[in-house]
Amino acid sequence: MNMERSPVRVRFAPSPTGYLHIGGARTALFNWLFARHEQGTFILRIEDTDQTRVVEGAIDAIFAGLRWLGLEWDEGPDVGGPVGPYVQSRRLDIYRKHAEDLIANGHAYRCFCSEERLAELREAQRLAKKSPGYDRRCRNLSAEEIQTALDSQTPFVVRMKIPLSGETRFEDKIRGTVEYDNKVLDDFVLFKSDGYPTYHLANVVDDHLMGITHVIRGEEWIPSTPKHVLLYNAFGWADSLPEFVHVPSILSPDGGKLSKRKGAAAVTDFAEMGYLPEAVRNFIALLGWSPGGDREKMTLEEMIAAFTLDRVNPKGAIFDEPKLEWLNSEYMKDMAAVDLLPRIAPLWIEKGLIAEEDVERDREYLCRVIELFKGRTRRTHDFVDLAGFCLRAPTSYDEKARAKHWSDPAAADRLAAAAEAFANLEPFDARSTEDAVRLLSEREGVSASGYIHPIRLAVSGMSFGPGLFEMLEVLGKARVVERLRTAVRLIRSGRVGTD
Repeated sequence: MNMERSPVRVRFAPSPTGYLHIGGARTALFNWLFARHEQGTFILRIEDTDQTRVVEGAIDAIFAGLRWLGLEWDEGPDVGGPVGPYVQSRRLDIYRKHAEDLIANGHAYRCFCSEERLAELREAQRLAKKSPGYDRRCRNLSAEEIQTALDSQTPFVVRMKIPLSGETRFEDKIRGTVEYDNKVLDDFVLFKSDGYPTYHLANVVDDHLMGITHVIRGEEWIPSTPKHVLLYNAFGWADSLPEFVHVPSILSPDGGKLSKRKGAAAVTDFAEMGYLPEAVRNFIALLGWSPGGDREKMTLEEMIAAFTLDRVNPKGAIFDEPKLEWLNSEYMKDMAAVDLLPRIAPLWIEKGLIAEEDVERDREYLCRVIELFKGRTRRTHDFVDLAGFCLRAPTSYDEKARAKHWSDPAAADRLAAAAEAFANLEPFDARSTEDAVRLLSEREGVSASGYIHPIRLAVSGMSFGPGLFEMLEVLGKARVVERLRTAVRLIRSGRVGTD
């Protein structure tokens, strides 16, 4: 039979209980990449049915995290769409109706058990070392018993009537056939006495009404999937059951659960840590997915073209921060300095190295500084630590380097000679400054390093950095000569600052 394939529709459905962490971002990215690869639709849905766990500001934090990664949604709470609302707390009447439909067709029932009775049941099961679960006391109440409870306004929840025998199975795109014995499934709650649905009911109803074709989520949801399959069957929606894709957990380097200290931070925290969104996005794409071959650094377009579900690995993915740092450094190397400037300038401003008005006025110079250092950096913050001397003259000098390179009685004279030679150079560039230093050292009959190391310390305050002569060219004649003369005065006066 020739069946026309439905257009792909996927969703990312976070709960607003906090920030968007790496695991959630990876789930969102996989859904987004799959939708773009298949020219489908990516939906953002907020699942806030557990009102006790909702955190104020969390929805905005989720929006910010996704947008920082460059993941825009086609339908969602703020952009609308044909099957909204996209916030579950605004869809309560929909869930109530579907819960009532399940009661009417015999697939669910009202449970009038009090919280006290349920607590006693759990304690008895614990003492008897039995698996916790509802004992189905209300499953077979008579019509008269139900009406009596309703007439007395006894609070109730709606529970799913799980088949007492048989198996429930589903196909997972990554793991193949997964099967559960119905005997191990509890008559789980569908609708609570507070008028809110549980995750299971709201999730299935929304996925069906929103036309979701593929459910891509973390493997921690595998035990919930048989419940969802049973709900699809109970509603008569078996023919529209989505494909399930349960992606692997993200693990710490030691193979344990990812903690905040080991990478489970808010996605936007990575910006504060000096990472580019392009690098973070690339990194999390590789957490459980491979494009094939040796490729690791990829553009967004390359990821979209390569992303298929059959390349998702069922094994746990290791959060390897050195790899993230490497990717970040590669992205910075390949970015034009003018594109990096808006990412780095705010850091310089924050540290007082430049003023806001300097960014536009000194744009050309700042870009040259970035170009000089971008091959030596792993995070944007490195431009503060390594390149700060390009923006403010050093006020202290590395103590070990000072003792090594400025203790020679000839050091001040050499710096003075270099300042004089540089002041008369035209043009002032890497080649001319190197020639000048070589000439000075030859005249004195010493190694060029006798000049190079003292000069580096004088202009940067440090004993390491980019090639000296390239650095001198970027700094420019005026800065270099002034700093050399300052160093001469400090050495001769004995007032050299240290770290």
